[in-house]
Amino acid sequence: MNMQKISQYIHQHKLFSREDKILVALSGGADSVALLRLLLTLGYACEAAHCNFHLRGAESDRDEMFVRHLCKEHQVALHLVHFETEKEAAERHISIEMAARELRYAWFEKIRKECGASVVAVAHHQDDSVETLLLNLIRGTGINGLRGIQPQNGKIVRPLLCLDRKEIIEYLQDIKQDYVTDSTNLQDEYTRNKIRLNLLPMMQEINPAVKESILKTSQHLNDAAIIYNKGIEEAKVRVSPQEGINIRALQQEPAPETILFEILYPLGFNAAQVKDIYHALDGQSGKVFATSNFRVVKDRNLLLISPILEITKPVLKMMEQTYTQDFIIPRDKNTACFDADKLQHPLSLRLWQQGDTFVPFGMKGKKKVSDYLTDRKFSLLRKEQQWVLCCGEDIVWLVGERTDNRFRVGEGTKKIVLVTTK
Repeated sequence: MNMQKISQYIHQHKLFSREDKILVALSGGADSVALLRLLLTLGYACEAAHCNFHLRGAESDRDEMFVRHLCKEHQVALHLVHFETEKEAAERHISIEMAARELRYAWFEKIRKECGASVVAVAHHQDDSVETLLLNLIRGTGINGLRGIQPQNGKIVRPLLCLDRKEIIEYLQDIKQDYVTDSTNLQDEYTRNKIRLNLLPMMQEINPAVKESILKTSQHLNDAAIIYNKGIEEAKVRVSPQEGINIRALQQEPAPETILFEILYPLGFNAAQVKDIYHALDGQSGKVFATSNFRVVKDRNLLLISPILEITKPVLKMMEQTYTQDFIIPRDKNTACFDADKLQHPLSLRLWQQGDTFVPFGMKGKKKVSDYLTDRKFSLLRKEQQWVLCCGEDIVWLVGERTDNRFRVGEGTKKIVLVTTK
């Protein structure tokens, strides 16, 4: 193995410097063992981190013991953690693989900070990048999913992406270094393993250099993605004013559905949902699309995006007092003033409903609350949050907006009720 190849790759991508401490994610498998040995040989200061996920019975404990011996032999500080991965996955209703990933990376970052390491080095290599690209292609992805694995993602670095699995194994054989083998990697069990054990060998029968071809394509797509992402960010500014996505501006873009996907996908909307939303752009207002955490509402000229939150009930403070001629009725919208004698029924607070009417202050005839809110140009999301204060069946106040003229203070008023809200 050419040490210069590794050194140049680290320098080229500015993964870390000679002065940095490196936290190496050490599973005990060939890739991670090679990573640690290479960095030590190149003179980098390393500590190691090992996770025991307790997913493979005795094998998990065997891996831990191997890692302990390896670090002791090379005088490398070792950080260990045990996870109840299956329990975590069940409680959070996610896959075991996803639970293991999230547990692992959260813990790596915690240990990185505690030990003063600059980065966490993980052992992904060229074959992993090829498999990831094919996996994303099979599942369906945008251009960013076809870039392969990147050399750096925040504090996570991948120094072995310049090597393939064959080179790594040959290096370990040359230095007579043992490693452990995860038996699940030899089983045709998971999708990634199906790609590794079945799909790639078939593709190599057609083109023996298929891995190199895929990696070259990935590099081209990586450059294309840089241009693509710049264009997407510029488009987001054009179509997304503060109040929501401007439908007309979006439709004038060269690829409106793609821009909509890039805006909504990070919020949890899948490709099918985005397509449905896109087809609803010219439809009637009021249609709602939702994930577990966000929703999109089709308004007149906008797509309104909001987190799904519980609508907070306002806190009202009421005070009754004698009315005198020198009393000045408050004009701010957070305070309502009523003739106490006109409030003949108990007061109650609720969200407005379709069909509600009231007599707006200063007017004589009834008006639908829906029409009033529309005249105020409230969005659908803002309308949903409108509370009304009722006296029996009658609305006396659109809270924070307008009182009902039938309950106003007049010449014959003796007592008033002041209602305030924050």
